[in-house]
Amino acid sequence: MSEVHTAGRAPGRSQAGPHPLGGSAGVPDGRGADNALSIDVRGLTKRYGGRAVVDAIDLQVARGRICGFLGPNGSGKTTTIRMLCGLLEPDAGEGQCLGLDFRREAAAIKRQVGYMTQKFGLYDDLSIRQNLDFIARLFELPQRREAVDRSLERLGLASRQQQLAGSLSGGWKQRLALAACLLHEPRLLLLDEPTAGVDPRARREFWDEIHGLADQGITVLVSTHYMDEAERCHELVYIAYGHILARGSEQQIIEQSALEVWALQGEGLAAWLPQLKAASGVLSVAAFGNAVHVAGQDPALVQAAIAPLRALPGLRCERSQANLEDVLISLIARAPDNFVAQGAP
Repeated sequence: MSEVHTAGRAPGRSQAGPHPLGGSAGVPDGRGADNALSIDVRGLTKRYGGRAVVDAIDLQVARGRICGFLGPNGSGKTTTIRMLCGLLEPDAGEGQCLGLDFRREAAAIKRQVGYMTQKFGLYDDLSIRQNLDFIARLFELPQRREAVDRSLERLGLASRQQQLAGSLSGGWKQRLALAACLLHEPRLLLLDEPTAGVDPRARREFWDEIHGLADQGITVLVSTHYMDEAERCHELVYIAYGHILARGSEQQIIEQSALEVWALQGEGLAAWLPQLKAASGVLSVAAFGNAVHVAGQDPALVQAAIAPLRALPGLRCERSQANLEDVLISLIARAPDNFVAQGAP
């Protein structure tokens, strides 16, 4: 069973019912503290086999903000998310999640967090309604039928509520998973690559819903590999090899990179890509439509790398504004691989 269900389950819950925003009688919700920051952790660390997959990171996300969590596969994104929602015990670190100590009060935090995993984890042989009813039972919601009805309407699932989950397309499975996350009205959403493999229209509708939730004061930490989705976040955190390499708004990250970027356009550029990638001082070489972006931090080295191409007939070569993808590829090119640095187990 996916954590989309169990991340909210805590044994011994009071029968008095859930708080309107996800807490419950007898379960602290952190509202008595100054919790303008929904996530405020420092030194968060997790090791496997002696290797730090998350290495002493600090992470802060304010209430009602959408924070994009970016990074290559294996960078520590999922491990970080699982530690924040109490599904994985950190080896080190301190701080608060929703105003609660994220290590000592993990059970109370789970009650107020919606966690959507990378892989669809609901039951294929149950209908949409049956799946949501099952999740409502796990959370012991006192008005289960009404909660399921609201969730069906909110995510546009009411007309399909008797359809088996296993027969849904990727976009509709995504809606169902989000509906399950929202049943208990969480204050924090942790979404782990929620739109992977989903068509552009479904992704756009999903993001419209996420922005609507943020407007209601719900905080969202969402991992993604899509640059267009990153641009829709209020702020970004880029992690690689267990270390945070950049944080801020899209524009702030681009400006702080101080990249020298040249755009090349012309025929026959593909044959030159290996040479450009191997050139000293070049951190990123990427094709964008008919153009190739060559980026680095040292202007002289970047210009030296593209100099041999200037003689190509019909080549257009001009300075360009760095985009987010240029910056992120350049950052990882400079980051040490912790697997190599610490040795493979």
